[in-house]
Amino acid sequence: MMLKLVHLLGVLVCGAQAALQVSISLNKVELSVGESKFFICTAIGEPVRLEWYNPQGERILPSKRMALHSEMSRSRLIIYNAIIEDAGIYRCQATDGSGHTEEASVVLEIYQRLTFRDVQTPQEFRHGETAEVVCDVISSPVPVVVWYYQDEEITEEQHSRFTVLPNNNLQIHQVTKADEDVYRCEASVEARGEINFVDIAVVVNVPPVLSMFQQSFNATADYQESVTFNCMTSGSPDPVVTWHRKGQELEQSEQYIIIRLDGGRSMLTVRNIRQVDGGSYTCKATNKAGSQAREIFLKVFVQPHITQLKNVTAVEGSAAMISCVAEGEPLPDISWRRASDGQTFVDGDKSQDGRFEVRGRHGKSVLTISGVRLADLGRFDCEALSRIGGHQKSIFLDIEYIPKFLTNHTIYYSWEGNPVNLSCDVMSNPPATMLWRRVRLTISVEGTANTHVYSADGKSVLEVTPMSDKDFGRYNCTARNNIGVQYKEFILAQADVPSNPYSLRLSAVSQRLATVAFMKPDSHGGVPISYFLVQYKEVGSQEWKDVKSHSIQTTVVLTGLEPNTTYEVRVAAVNGKGQGEFSHTESFQTIPIREPSPPAVHGQRGIGKTYRLGLVKQDDGGMPVVEYIVKYKTSSQDKEEQWMTKLVPGANDFAMLQPLQWNTRYEVEITARNVKGLSEPTFYQFFMPQKPDITAESLFSGLGLGMVVCLGLGALLLLLVLVDVSCFFLRHCGLLMCITRTLCSKKTTTSGKGKDIEEGKAAYLKLPLKEENGKESLKPDMIEIKVHSDNSIHTKPFISKA
Repeated sequence: MMLKLVHLLGVLVCGAQAALQVSISLNKVELSVGESKFFICTAIGEPVRLEWYNPQGERILPSKRMALHSEMSRSRLIIYNAIIEDAGIYRCQATDGSGHTEEASVVLEIYQRLTFRDVQTPQEFRHGETAEVVCDVISSPVPVVVWYYQDEEITEEQHSRFTVLPNNNLQIHQVTKADEDVYRCEASVEARGEINFVDIAVVVNVPPVLSMFQQSFNATADYQESVTFNCMTSGSPDPVVTWHRKGQELEQSEQYIIIRLDGGRSMLTVRNIRQVDGGSYTCKATNKAGSQAREIFLKVFVQPHITQLKNVTAVEGSAAMISCVAEGEPLPDISWRRASDGQTFVDGDKSQDGRFEVRGRHGKSVLTISGVRLADLGRFDCEALSRIGGHQKSIFLDIEYIPKFLTNHTIYYSWEGNPVNLSCDVMSNPPATMLWRRVRLTISVEGTANTHVYSADGKSVLEVTPMSDKDFGRYNCTARNNIGVQYKEFILAQADVPSNPYSLRLSAVSQRLATVAFMKPDSHGGVPISYFLVQYKEVGSQEWKDVKSHSIQTTVVLTGLEPNTTYEVRVAAVNGKGQGEFSHTESFQTIPIREPSPPAVHGQRGIGKTYRLGLVKQDDGGMPVVEYIVKYKTSSQDKEEQWMTKLVPGANDFAMLQPLQWNTRYEVEITARNVKGLSEPTFYQFFMPQKPDITAESLFSGLGLGMVVCLGLGALLLLLVLVDVSCFFLRHCGLLMCITRTLCSKKTTTSGKGKDIEEGKAAYLKLPLKEENGKESLKPDMIEIKVHSDNSIHTKPFISKA
């Protein structure tokens, strides 16, 4: 039994080995260049590996263009972006465990589709040359190329200047502008029935051609003249015209104006012509076919022009030479002018003092100044003249000199602890460096514990804070430049308090005020007086009161004094050092309290029957005015006319008199009263005019906008009431009619006369007619109201027989 099983197993194994088979999904494939394809190899049996081989018999390994995906009995080969070299037979080989192999193959054919490679359009050529229109097309097999021009096939028989070259390009002999058009390159592969074309635009460029109206021009320099050059061009494409001078292209600017017009015309305008603008100018036209240039010549006549004149610096006391060079055609004459006094110098001149002399030759003039002075500082004008014109320029003669001190104030006063500024002002050219010395020792810029140095142009300030007697004394200011050095000595002296003021006197003494005047002291102590201190007190009192003057005024007003009191007053001057001695003491007595002075009065008419009296307070006698007593009456022959009295508080500055009579003269007596008594009366008269006419303008002139609006609304309401009453009596309608109907209808339903109304009889009501003031009117005294059955109402006046 075991032998049968072993035999059966051997037969199955041998049968499995004999059954190894390999197949590929495709046998033959056509593929165009650039396409991708994959092939599947399948093995039946028990293969241990599957391998692919290329047409060269080499085992294929995975790469960027060829990929392998293998499983136990299946393998896929992928070819990306096929190329011509990929064509051939590919084999798939399977190997089993015993080393037995089986294979299958597939044939891959690669062909090139019709492809136009980088065909440019348009293609440009130069007029007259042999043009070759490129049409690069490839395919496998080689394509057949045909050219078309204006929808006709190009043949050498019909187009003698056209030739199709072996490389399929189209050649045009001596191409012209007439050949400019669109050409078609058509390629076909008969074996596959494949055909394609490309349209190519041919552009023929014509070189520029230049022409000019005028080739030479004349102009005069420095007269703001302008000249315009014209240049005409033709060509295809339209040429770009540029203007050149001395090898450099001219750009648009204030001097050069370039204008390009239609038709290939270009203009160059040279503005404000100068001597350097003379010479040749080039007009150049350029396009893709080439370029052409033509020259224009500009001749410039030159007026005199100063080319060399520089500012000059000289040292005081030395000599200065000023040179002026000018050119022009013809050569100009040169003269000099001094701006300070207008004096003129020409070639060969010499001043009376011999310091100024002029020498000139061939467009150059030299002005020589001997013994230069500071007065020579300033402007000098050089003028060049010829028959063409003239030119003038100026220079500045600068004078350098040793430092000169401007400070006259050399003595300063201060005291211990009080800083003071010693100012050293210097005029020099060039600017001087300045330093301070004290007992042959230089004070540094950083200063010391009690000194500081502050510097500015031409000025140096030494701030000294004296701390002891040794800080007072002499200080030296040194100013130095490259011309020389100068010294200035300053003295710092100890200051003192001012001396006493004198000539103390009093004036304008009243109950509560007094004016103190005095003379300034003879000595201010070396430093300015800050203010004056005035002290005063009552006689017998030990307490002085202080009053400071405003700045250094020598007049002080004492206020808040008591009436009928004797005071003592003295004054002292105060400066930065301190307070000086007091003056001698003066005594004065204030005025006792009395009745006030009569008030001053002025008046003006008020609104309507009023009059406004203005009260101007005079001397109040030392006590405030309590009240003003204003009496007034009409100026009539009746001596028994009673005075009307009005009391006005003393703080008021006016009194209003009202009501007054029109066309009447009034007398007024005003008296001021204080606690001491009454003043003398002040008499005043005024006249009230006639009653004014009441017009619309005068009526509303004193009313505000709100009052005017209210009056207008009231008038409108009154008008509506009158209209309603008129409608009631004349038209039997209106608001009053409606009210009457309502009232009457109510009465007919309740009164005993309702029956008569129902029976068609009329009912009469007699109502008294009243005026606006509530009194009964006499004409008519009654209104008869007749109410009909249809509720209509008729009215008529009822005349009383009485």
